Amino acid sequence: MQFGVLGSGSFATALAKLLLANANPVNWYVRTQQTADYIKSRHHNPNYLHSVYFDTTSIRLSANIEETIAQSEYLVLAIPSSYIHDTLKSLPRNIFEGKKIISAVKGIMPEQVLLVNDYLKQEFNFPLEHYCCIMGPCHAEEVAAEKLSYLTFSGVDEKLTQEIAGQFKTEYLNTIINDDVFGVQFAAVLKNIYALAAGIAHGLEYGDNFLSVLIANAADEMAGFLRKVGVRNMEVGVHHEIIPGVKTVVVLKKSANYAASVYLGDLLVTCYSLFSRNRTFGNMIGKGYNVKTAQLELNMVAEGYNASRCIYIINEKEKADMPIAETVYRILWENLSPKEGFKQIEETLI
Repeated sequence: MQFGVLGSGSFATALAKLLLANANPVNWYVRTQQTADYIKSRHHNPNYLHSVYFDTTSIRLSANIEETIAQSEYLVLAIPSSYIHDTLKSLPRNIFEGKKIISAVKGIMPEQVLLVNDYLKQEFNFPLEHYCCIMGPCHAEEVAAEKLSYLTFSGVDEKLTQEIAGQFKTEYLNTIINDDVFGVQFAAVLKNIYALAAGIAHGLEYGDNFLSVLIANAADEMAGFLRKVGVRNMEVGVHHEIIPGVKTVVVLKKSANYAASVYLGDLLVTCYSLFSRNRTFGNMIGKGYNVKTAQLELNMVAEGYNASRCIYIINEKEKADMPIAETVYRILWENLSPKEGFKQIEETLI
């Protein structure tokens, strides 16, 4: 299997490490030739996860995205959502023909207000059957440190999804598959917004008791939105698998539900972990930074910022009850005071 990694951030770097651990040669597109030359000579990414050493004899580095795409059958898309359109817009419409795309994007296209698979369909006529997405909970820093983590691979073609997931599995990385492509992506978008809320609360000096209530209510809010957009897997404590050709439900293994790692688990770690850039960004907002200053200070993309606007727009149609997400949007985009916004949130929590 010939893999290409598009992107050179922390998650792209961690995924390249996993592929190489399974003896997969990697074609790696990075944004600048300077970065490519640095990795070739120094064997690590100059900007992210410095501890990860790469044997560059198994890597073909390039600052030419068309070259990397042409050399690869499976493409790991690990570019922040806000940069995807600018990176891909000049490519030929048929460039992904015959390819398989594995999205590691935990965001939503901010200008188009589209999930990545919908954007690829619209711009490149890319079929959903050839698309798979990778979702957490999985901080790149812990993959770099080889701490046990779990990744969920979601695709509508079970055989393809299983095949792809197997190429990332290691002693310190367990892989799970499901077919809830839209649900896992929306959950990833929403958990970043709620991590911003958790960070703002911390910056405003709320305590752990309040934070636990806030996150519990965020989980409920997320589930309500997912139901509105038609996502399944919302029951907790019920596990079953339906065998093709058999009408009865046979309990064989735990099937995905809302308590699974890719939904509730990713929400929890993103809200609580010090590795969470969205929580860090929110913390700065709570402490009084404006958005531009927080972005400069963070020096990484906090996907929840654009996501809060996109979900607000989507929810104007869906009309889910989302006071936490809506308040985060108003704080970041309409200059609502964080202190005043959280006074409003306090009144909605149960």
